[in-house]
Amino acid sequence: MYAKKIYFAGGNFHELQEVFSRIRGVLSATAGYINSDAVAPSYEKVAGDMTGAAMGIEISYNPKEIDLSTLLDILFAVINPYCRDERGNMYRSGVYYCDKEDEVIIEFYMNFLRMRYKAPAVTAANVTVNDPCSDNKAVYKCYAEAVPLRNFYPAEKKHQYYLRKNPRTKTFIDFLRLRELNIIT
Repeated sequence: MYAKKIYFAGGNFHELQEVFSRIRGVLSATAGYINSDAVAPSYEKVAGDMTGAAMGIEISYNPKEIDLSTLLDILFAVINPYCRDERGNMYRSGVYYCDKEDEVIIEFYMNFLRMRYKAPAVTAANVTVNDPCSDNKAVYKCYAEAVPLRNFYPAEKKHQYYLRKNPRTKTFIDFLRLRELNIIT
């Protein structure tokens, strides 16, 4: 079977792994460290901001069952590209690709995100809508990066499918709603 790979980061890699592992057409989702300056980084080094790596996931998917644009739609439905994660560089959001053919699709999508809120949003009362991160700007900045993949190191075994092993862990993603919308299984 033909499979492609794409790499996503944004917030907690445990949550991203759980979401994408439940999508039809996704063959596997592996938690790990993306574009590290250090060889074989550990969670402690990444969390200590000693590697420059982003915590993210490697997705292997069947492009005959799900396309890259749909995967991007799901990613940016569960993370907000207009908010910079203040917890540290390792939580940054991004899309990392290794196939040149994917670059065109990703750049088109990222341009859509960048241009989406260029003009101030206005309500019926002609009042500017607050930005999604509550910093009261009418024009939003997209913080998600889209760059080629340099490397990916799988996270330690205890981080793989962490939410399945620890079902009482609090998450910010509404998995029930995603199931109701038939996005995940």
